[in-house]
Amino acid sequence: MRKIIYILFFVIGLCSINLKAEIIPITEGQHSSKIKMIVYESLTCGHCADFHKNVYPLLKNNFIDKGLLEIEFRNFPLDMAALNAAKIAHCNNDGNSDVLHYLFENHNKWVKGSTIEDLNNNLKKLLKDSSFSLNFEECLNNKKTEDHILEDRIEGAKTFKVEATPTLIISGKKFEKALTYKNLKKYLEKLI
Repeated sequence: MRKIIYILFFVIGLCSINLKAEIIPITEGQHSSKIKMIVYESLTCGHCADFHKNVYPLLKNNFIDKGLLEIEFRNFPLDMAALNAAKIAHCNNDGNSDVLHYLFENHNKWVKGSTIEDLNNNLKKLLKDSSFSLNFEECLNNKKTEDHILEDRIEGAKTFKVEATPTLIISGKKFEKALTYKNLKKYLEKLI
């Protein structure tokens, strides 16, 4: 009888550990990189999409791929559509940035319409036409992921006084210059 009770507690313990598993942040680069960057962004933000299209590829080639920079993409949704898209980006909970980049690359295809339903339908169609196999409704209804996204937003506002997107935090300090690759490169090179 005691063995059965111990086994039961062991199984319950494993289940509760699994239930408390955290959402894996979306990151790129080596954890051992000298420079750590956090990017607070909203998936409906045009400036964030521009960052992903024009600045990020250069960062990847010149800093991330060379082991100099680790970047973490954090959520700062500015509206319900951005919250829903962030849930999609985190849906597989694998820390992979492919869906996030895909959503920003195709920003103009889904961030249009006059209602949240329009935007959700555009997002759903975009994903259906992609190579990603995500269950749209399951992703949208994942409360754990939603809590993680909202916690990112709260932490950004409280800890780093984030008010707009994109906001970059580099080695614990807010990047205050105009967000161009030239300005960012010069700043990062001083930290190497």
